[in-house]
Amino acid sequence: MFNVLVVEDDRNIRNLIEIKLRSLGYNVVTAENGKDALEKLSSNHLDIMLVDAMMPIMDGYTFVKTVREDGNNIPAIMVTAKGSMADKSQGFDVGVDDYMVKPIEFDELSLRIKAVLRRAKIVSDRKITVGETVLDYDTLTVSNGVEKVVLTKTEFGIIYKLLSYPERSFSKSILFEEFWAWDSETEEDIVKVYINRIRNKIAPFKEIDVETIRGIGYRGVRNEK
Repeated sequence: MFNVLVVEDDRNIRNLIEIKLRSLGYNVVTAENGKDALEKLSSNHLDIMLVDAMMPIMDGYTFVKTVREDGNNIPAIMVTAKGSMADKSQGFDVGVDDYMVKPIEFDELSLRIKAVLRRAKIVSDRKITVGETVLDYDTLTVSNGVEKVVLTKTEFGIIYKLLSYPERSFSKSILFEEFWAWDSETEEDIVKVYINRIRNKIAPFKEIDVETIRGIGYRGVRNEK
C-alpha cells in the first residue's frame, strides 16, 4: 500500500482529498503548508506527494525545491488553481513530476498518481518492459530477444517519456519545450519528424507504438497482453 503526503492549506479540500485517496486504498499523511510538510516528510515513509502551490508560511514551489535540494527524489504532483504555462514551467523547474489544475477530477487524479508512481519505478530501474519488449535507458536500445535497435538520445527520450505515461497525451509544443527549447534555430515541426523516425525504428516491436491524437498531440501505446 502506498503512502501519500497531501499538502494543502484549505482544510475542506485537504479532508476531501484524504477521504478520496483512502477510499482508493492509499495511506494518507496530511500537512497544511510546506513547513509542516517538511516535518511530516522527515518522520514518515512516503511514496508520493500531492502539493498545493499557493500556501502560507511556505508555498508548494519552495517546498518541492527544498526537498529536491536535500537530495530527495520522492515523486510530486502539484495541484493548483494556477494553470498558465508559466506556472507549470515554474513547477517543473523546481522538480515537480506532474501538474493538475483545480478543481480536481478524482478519476484523473487516481490515474496520474498511478502513472507517476510507475514512472518513479521506471526511473529507478532505468528500463521499461512491455511484454517481451525492453527499453533500456543506459544503452538507448529497444529489444525483445530477437530484434534490437539503437535510438538516438533524443529519439529514446521521447519514446521513453511517452511510454512512461501511457494514459497521457503530450502536445507537440510540450515535447518541443522539453527536448529542443535550448536550440533557438529549431522549430516545432521537428517533433513530427522525430515521431516518424521513432515509429519506423520501433516498427518490429508490436507491443509498443506512438499514437497521434488529432488536435492534441501524441500518446505512447503499450500493447500488453
